[in-house]
Amino acid sequence: MNEDRAVAALSALAHTQRLRVFRALVVAGPEGLTPSVLAEQLDVARNTLSFHLKELAHAGLVTIEQQGRNLIYRAEYTHMNGLIGYLTEHCCQGGVCEVTESPTCTTC
Repeated sequence: MNEDRAVAALSALAHTQRLRVFRALVVAGPEGLTPSVLAEQLDVARNTLSFHLKELAHAGLVTIEQQGRNLIYRAEYTHMNGLIGYLTEHCCQGGVCEVTESPTCTTC
């Protein structure tokens, strides 16, 4: 992953609806979802969903497969993991990082 690809992916995810779509596809797993199922799950108009799916695909975060008359959208896990790896590659100066909850946080 390079900086330009990371910026494109983060830009695509920097919209509430696209983030919701991407997370739904991650939850769906390798089977993916059709636009009609996604639209129903997320309560979003299909034409709006189509625009958001196109943006996610353009950023490399989702793949599209034609199965008969249906399109199946899937999260692109390799790209997602590449983005996470890019964001954390120099984390904690190369040491093991541990995320701990703040003891004062009441919503964690």
